[in-house]
Amino acid sequence: MLEHTIHGDISGTPVLIAHGLYGSGRNWGVIAKRLSATRRVITVDMRNHGHSDWSDDHTYPAMADDLAQVIDHIGAPMDVVGHSMGGKAAMMLALTRPDTLRSLVVGDIAPVAYSHSQMQYIEAMRAVDLAQVTRRSQANDQLAALGVEPALCSFLTQSLDVAEKRWRLNIDVLAQNMPEILSFPEVSTTFEGPVLFLSGAASDYVDRSYRPKILDLFPQAKFAKIPGAGHWLHAEKPREFEQNLTSYLNTISGAHLT
Repeated sequence: MLEHTIHGDISGTPVLIAHGLYGSGRNWGVIAKRLSATRRVITVDMRNHGHSDWSDDHTYPAMADDLAQVIDHIGAPMDVVGHSMGGKAAMMLALTRPDTLRSLVVGDIAPVAYSHSQMQYIEAMRAVDLAQVTRRSQANDQLAALGVEPALCSFLTQSLDVAEKRWRLNIDVLAQNMPEILSFPEVSTTFEGPVLFLSGAASDYVDRSYRPKILDLFPQAKFAKIPGAGHWLHAEKPREFEQNLTSYLNTISGAHLT
């Protein structure tokens, strides 16, 4: 089972958060803590990330099954939030195990194949001289010198085990599975529950041309954008992301909005 952390103990429908490529549940700690004031929140480390097990299989059906195991263990249904790779895994979960979730929030990704690669970050992490790293800031400096933007330097090094001088990412398997990560499986089912596609206004990951495909799979889908945010919208605009998420979940719950 995926490594996971439960934040809060409030009754009601819990929220499960699935992070994106190269991330971990730790990346969502601040947002999870704030959300846990009104609902129970579960953050997971996806397979080949963080403290979860490593596997040669890094496909979306496998990742969706991982999420289903956590939900089945804690108790279904849940509201599921997924960003990027985690968003695709969450969509796959909704399409294959709709009994596990009440609603779905997809962060800046669509159920389509993308042509861009994320290999540049793997090459940058491989190039870091971990033997010379005794503080996370030193790895940040090396990544910055390799051309990684500052916000992503800090994001990536949250998955660095400084003491063990290793990445808590199965970099080789992620590289081998990059075509699968960038794609999305062909499915013939639909998810009839409520879905919010929340994207960054400065991102091109959820292009308007993708909407017919999205609506084919998720007929109840709604769309919203966060001004000034790019693909990493939860890191760039955490308060705005949290506000949009809370408002949507409250609407799903029929709660009074304040």
